[in-house]
Amino acid sequence: MPERPRVWVSQPLFDDVVARLGEHFDVVATARVTQHGPEAIAAALREADGALVTLNDPIGAAQVAGAGRLRAIANVGVGYNNLDLPALSAAGVLVTNTPDVLTETTADFGWALMMAAARRISEAEHWLREGHWRQWSFDSLLGGDVHGTTLGILGMGRIGQAIARRAAGFRMRVLYHNRSRLPEAVERETAASYVGFEELLTRADHLILVLPYSPQSHHLIDAAALARMQPHATLTNIARGGIVDEDALADALEHGRLAAAGLDVFEGEPALNPRLLALRNVVLTPHIASGSLATRRAMVALAVDNLIAALGYGPDAGRPPSPLNAAQLAERAGADGRTMGAQGAR
Repeated sequence: MPERPRVWVSQPLFDDVVARLGEHFDVVATARVTQHGPEAIAAALREADGALVTLNDPIGAAQVAGAGRLRAIANVGVGYNNLDLPALSAAGVLVTNTPDVLTETTADFGWALMMAAARRISEAEHWLREGHWRQWSFDSLLGGDVHGTTLGILGMGRIGQAIARRAAGFRMRVLYHNRSRLPEAVERETAASYVGFEELLTRADHLILVLPYSPQSHHLIDAAALARMQPHATLTNIARGGIVDEDALADALEHGRLAAAGLDVFEGEPALNPRLLALRNVVLTPHIASGSLATRRAMVALAVDNLIAALGYGPDAGRPPSPLNAAQLAERAGADGRTMGAQGAR
């Protein structure tokens, strides 16, 4: 019998969902949560035809340099800044992600985090648990309202639009900034108005970050950006940690230039900026915006579907549901073909 393709599963996921890979491949699965080093990832990929990985697994040129068999990587997550997409495209590796299935769950969590920051819920719980309720006064733990205020959304993709739709129930004005303005029909459906970046900062009572991380968005929310926000405003980040300059944010929170923040993502995660840990007016959660049981199962199922199809099996063989770099690979293949043709002509 011909040798079956081999796939590496980098972290323990849902066994019954991942088991579908065994119908087509020999599966090498990591038994317990592991922080794989670069060399360990390179070793795992060296004999793999495909891989199912998570945001905890950074993969770039060095990790695939010796992976001559590797054809596809399925990332469990909509974000993919753990993957060097240009390097993987150059190596001929198809990369997929898991959009859509986490949109509504992540939007729910963005709202929960924003409201927890605005209404000082985390701070109030600590205050109660520490036995301070007997010192209650009428002005204890006063937060900011959400209803009737202005919601600012930075990044208006699927999740940003889902967040905007929820604002109608709170009678909020919705402003957004995006790389490009949305079609008029989408603006009507989300009741959202496009504004420039600086106007978004100055007008938002509650600002939520939902934009992709890139070199261009690194520390986009820096000291200058935070200085433009209103002192009573809140900042919620469910995008990527590197978008926010955490020291600048800590300065603003410490000195009352910003009321509160809710952070689900961090620049050095799982390491945390100790200044943020010391502050009561920031709500901190461990990157769990997509963390409902149904959604996490759906994410793994989509990643499995992607990997099966990308390696040429199943009903969608050759057509994975959510490829990230198929166009780049096709362009590369075309260029290689043209080069071969030119060489043949000579």
